[in-house]
Amino acid sequence: QVQLVESGGGLVQPGGSLRLSCAASGSIFSIYAMAWYRQAPGKQRELVASITSGGSTNYADSVKGRFTISRDNAKNTVYLQMNSPKPEDTAVYYCNARIFDGHRVGDYWGQGTQVTVSS
Repeated sequence: QVQLVESGGGLVQPGGSLRLSCAASGSIFSIYAMAWYRQAPGKQRELVASITSGGSTNYADSVKGRFTISRDNAKNTVYLQMNSPKPEDTAVYYCNARIFDGHRVGDYWGQGTQVTVSS
């Protein structure tokens, strides 16, 4: 069984910084793309950033230049460095990963971590 566990959420002031982490564990043979999504109250879940196994990245226009996604393949962990966050970045952030567990490739999700940007 594969699990994704997020950490690092909380309250941050506008213009501050915060780093989210997401560690995958369990029966893992390979991890392909990893990503961060977010969902604000009353809105649909949206892609924030993604990273391939080779390190290629993609960002939502709203976070380009402020957020950085990275991964540590040895630790099966993906990070989201949030610099200069804005109140509109307030949301529950979810980690996603496409993982081969030895039998099938599946999309897995973390439980979500709340990020609140407020002074």
